[in-house]
Amino acid sequence: MFDPVALRLNVDPLILSALREDITSEDVSANSIMPFAKKGTAELICKEDGVICGLQVFERVFKLLDEKTEVEFFANDGEKVKKGQMLAKLEGDIRVLLCGERTALNYLQRMSGISTYTSEVAQLLDGTKIKLLDTRKTTPNNRIFEKYAVRCGGGNNHRLNLSDGVLLKDNHIGAAGSVALAVKMAREYAPFVRRIEVEVETLEMVREAVEAGADIIMLDNMDNDTMKKAVEIIDGKAEIEISGNVTKENIMKIRDIGVDFISSGALTHSAPILDVSLKNLKPIE
Repeated sequence: MFDPVALRLNVDPLILSALREDITSEDVSANSIMPFAKKGTAELICKEDGVICGLQVFERVFKLLDEKTEVEFFANDGEKVKKGQMLAKLEGDIRVLLCGERTALNYLQRMSGISTYTSEVAQLLDGTKIKLLDTRKTTPNNRIFEKYAVRCGGGNNHRLNLSDGVLLKDNHIGAAGSVALAVKMAREYAPFVRRIEVEVETLEMVREAVEAGADIIMLDNMDNDTMKKAVEIIDGKAEIEISGNVTKENIMKIRDIGVDFISSGALTHSAPILDVSLKNLKPIE
């Protein structure tokens, strides 16, 4: 779950921004058929199998519109859900249920899709020591939701943002002049508690990263034979991450190379949504 302080400081403003995008003055459709406040109920129904995620965010959408809205959940984030399963029951002002529906479902479907896809990929790494990582390839202003969804699906978060860790990529190395210089400059500048990770593309760069004392070496877009040679060169002197176009379809080909981490941008940028609907809305007589 989101920490209550983080919810108010970081999540609420994003949800409010999404609501403002959808409601500039009023919900014309809802107000035309319901000009006055009237209580009603609705059911949240799962329409396909998956891993649910974002229930707290779903509820928060309606609470920000009207704190009197009540939501009773029958599932928890990170749980496997089935087609046809009722996930929650809502009660509140019908106008609020109508105008908050799409925003709430957008969050829930997107987050649940990421959790479902992440779970499928993570299962392919069962029996190994490898940690599955996400990347910063997230939807702008939705990173906090998408990275939370990765965790709910059994994955792990890489850096949350640029302030969260040192990762020297090809352009950093180009700007510094070499791998060795980039590592040296980062070591001198970054707080001593920060580990230094270096992205490498060739075996020559692997050797240079090892000699420079990098803590983590990321093998970027290498073929399997080259990665195996890189693992031999590193020989336990640094932790090893594989990155570059890793998907559910090809991860089995690299899981036994002998690395510590596999990162995949596909977890967040290519996961399909999980189909969930708000149904059976009716007034309370």
